[in-house]
Amino acid sequence: MTAGPGFTVEYLEPVVVAAEPLPDEFSASRLRRSLAILAAVALVVVGAVVLVPGLGSLRSRFTGAQPGWLALAAVLQVGSCAAYVVLFRAVFCRRMRWRTSTEIGLSELAANSVFSIGGAGGLALGAWILRRGGLAAAFIARRTVAFFLLTSLANVGFLALGGVALATGVLHGSPGVLLGLIPAVAAALAVAGALVARQLAGVLARRSMRARLAAAASAVGDGVDEALRLLRTGDPAILVGAAGYMLFDVAMLAVCFAAFGNDVPPAGVLLVAYIIGQLGGLIPVPGGIGGVDAGLIGTLVLYGVDATDAAVAVIAYRGLLLAIPALLGLPALAVLRRRLRTEAHDIAACAPGESVDVLGRGVVRRPEPAARAAT
Repeated sequence: MTAGPGFTVEYLEPVVVAAEPLPDEFSASRLRRSLAILAAVALVVVGAVVLVPGLGSLRSRFTGAQPGWLALAAVLQVGSCAAYVVLFRAVFCRRMRWRTSTEIGLSELAANSVFSIGGAGGLALGAWILRRGGLAAAFIARRTVAFFLLTSLANVGFLALGGVALATGVLHGSPGVLLGLIPAVAAALAVAGALVARQLAGVLARRSMRARLAAAASAVGDGVDEALRLLRTGDPAILVGAAGYMLFDVAMLAVCFAAFGNDVPPAGVLLVAYIIGQLGGLIPVPGGIGGVDAGLIGTLVLYGVDATDAAVAVIAYRGLLLAIPALLGLPALAVLRRRLRTEAHDIAACAPGESVDVLGRGVVRRPEPAARAAT
């Protein structure tokens, strides 16, 4: 039976199998532990704000919160999640239904919020889901590297623009030219580093005697090439998804300043502080707790923002940033896992040039050439 251009499906009897356990990094015990850590941190922060005598100014700011602004901040975070899903689908496979793409994308965001895997939780979970759905490991590795590079490139690009704008005075807010130039130079070095990594990966892939190292190096090199190829297509979904994922977040941070009656910092300062703060997410603790917050507050203060204003806004911002993706993504992951084992799904239709047995659906065949697949 024909199932769309280039596909034939041989239907088999539906099969219901026991749920395949999640990888150890995402097991139920790890989830409970991560949620317990996040809850404990939240209680400590709330207790400190309420009880510590020297934090009276923070208490007064929080009691003056404006619910309308906080609701807008929550909507902006949902917009950031939606942009992530758009980018995920554009990079991995447009043949997926939007439902599947949304469930995988939201699951990745929940993993980034909850699990302590140094900021790589979402990508690792997404790779497991895609492999469970029938995609080839090499395809997943190549596209995962490309996806990471595209989201990183958005950050680096806006860091460069923000730094140049601050240094030249196009955007005000920098205490000095040097504090504008440093982010711009750092962004340029990051781009150069990615291009050098591409060359080094190719050398390692050719010369390494270890199969795993060679495969990893090859995936990195192929991923960089794939990211450049996707950029050259000028696909609006890729450009809008990568930029929107970050810009909605930055807008939410700005709204969190307004929610407590504080002046919103200049756009250039917000951009630079946001991107520098995200580096704290590399710390392997649930949701980057502590690292992202310190990076954000410290950078904002460095650029002249009042410390109390920065602390109040960042605490509110981080609370929404952790809560909303988790609330959306954990149920999405539960639903997706059930569909992967009991219902026909469309992930395997993205496998280039392969025949894949899909539980509950049968055999999906994608003809050559592989170069046309999943674009």
